[in-house]
Amino acid sequence: AMDEEYDVIVLGTGLKECILSGLLSVDGLKVLHMDRNDYYGGESTSLNLTKIWKRFKGSEATPDHLGVSKEYNVDMVPKFMMANGALVRVLIRTSVTKYLNFKAVDGSFVYNNGKIHKVPATDVEALKSNLMGLFEKRRARKFFIYVQDYEEEDPKSHEGLDLHKVTTREVISKYGLEDDTVDFIGHALALHRDDNYLDEPAIDTVKRMKLYAESLARFQGGSPYIYPLYGLGELPQAFARLSAVYGGTYMLNKPECKVEFDESGKAFGVTSEGETAKCKKVVCDPSYLPDKVTKVGRVARAICIMKHPIPDTKDSHSVQIILPKKQLKRKSDMYVFCCSYA
Repeated sequence: AMDEEYDVIVLGTGLKECILSGLLSVDGLKVLHMDRNDYYGGESTSLNLTKIWKRFKGSEATPDHLGVSKEYNVDMVPKFMMANGALVRVLIRTSVTKYLNFKAVDGSFVYNNGKIHKVPATDVEALKSNLMGLFEKRRARKFFIYVQDYEEEDPKSHEGLDLHKVTTREVISKYGLEDDTVDFIGHALALHRDDNYLDEPAIDTVKRMKLYAESLARFQGGSPYIYPLYGLGELPQAFARLSAVYGGTYMLNKPECKVEFDESGKAFGVTSEGETAKCKKVVCDPSYLPDKVTKVGRVARAICIMKHPIPDTKDSHSVQIILPKKQLKRKSDMYVFCCSYA
């Protein structure tokens, strides 16, 4: 109830907020979790057809030929998860996996010179890839073997390079790789969004490449990515269930949710519908404290409902295609996320 005192009040049921409220509840803290919306997930929710139309088309009715509304789970912030990444490790450690079903994603592609290609992640795939010519394949294979064999604890695998000091550019130049190869390695394997990484210590890029290869090996799929069967909106809900199991209190559809500060500027509670719940700490998504947020960037998204797979992806039902900015002569990379009913 609102007239109690809590250790932490969490506002917004996005993924970060739900993970935190889950972990804090497991740790024995008294948590109250509120959201102004009547659904879980905040910005990263998944909506059915009726809700999508309501959000983007106002009062316009959904077209009949698109079928039953509840058959759709459309992510507002589409993302795939690395099968061996930090988030999956959190899911396993907290046993939240028991509330979720995952599927391996079919394919991972990159746009290069006007065509899309499967992203090669290992020395074997590098030799088969049509992204590179014959001699470049051999150079890339050597680089992939170096990355695969690299172990931070084993100096023998370092080949005399201290990756905490040497830049990525210096390591790559040792293997004489072409710009187009560097482009797909940096953007489609290491998943960097700009080219600053080239002049930063190489350790980060090598670790990212290793994560990609480990994730790929984990489910023997065609990509390193996995995805919750009923959309990303499932993730926040699973952590919310974890929180509730450990005594967390949830209130959805709470208007206003105003954070209260004392004279020294410390948050001490949250007011909604004229009642103030007191607390030691407040955790919230940025939309609950708009005057304390600075805008640092923007993301443009488009949602397409298609009746066929994306061409040249071997009819993959689920696929990620990365279009590096250099290939498009743009300022940012573009990610295409495709996911079907199958």
